[in-house]
Amino acid sequence: MTENTAPLKRSDVRPPGVNADEPTTLLTFLDYLREAVIGKLAGVSDEDARRPGVASGTSLLWLVRHLTLVELHWFEWAYQGVGDKPAESDDVPLDGATVAEEIAAYRDAIARANVVAAAVGAELDRPGVRSLRPDGEAPSMRWVLVHMIEETGRHAGHADIIREQLDGAVGR
Repeated sequence: MTENTAPLKRSDVRPPGVNADEPTTLLTFLDYLREAVIGKLAGVSDEDARRPGVASGTSLLWLVRHLTLVELHWFEWAYQGVGDKPAESDDVPLDGATVAEEIAAYRDAIARANVVAAAVGAELDRPGVRSLRPDGEAPSMRWVLVHMIEETGRHAGHADIIREQLDGAVGR
């Protein structure tokens, strides 16, 4: 970005409405944050999306891959008890990964997670199947949803910074 170039600004996306029931509120806020992360990849080339924005190696595509695996980990593996533990984010190289493929995988994981959350309905205190700690209880759906809001929100902030470093684009 040069001195004479104004930063790109995405239009703001408003948060969800108020006064819904608890499951709707939690899932709507989570969906809002998920879309914020996906929006950070709009107009970014595959090469730029793979480019690390910080010394740790975090890139926009790494963030989306990580969030995809976290969705599967918490909703399917831990809460439902389905399948093998998902891979860790760094276990799957991003060489050749594309924005379109990673967003599609993330959207698929989101859809699967939302099915799990919807099946619980208003029974947010119902515990899942697996604990992450050998001596701990399995988390409730409320805990999973709140944790995913925190996790996705934190990484949405990382995506904001990385995108601004890439091309100056700011906004939600």
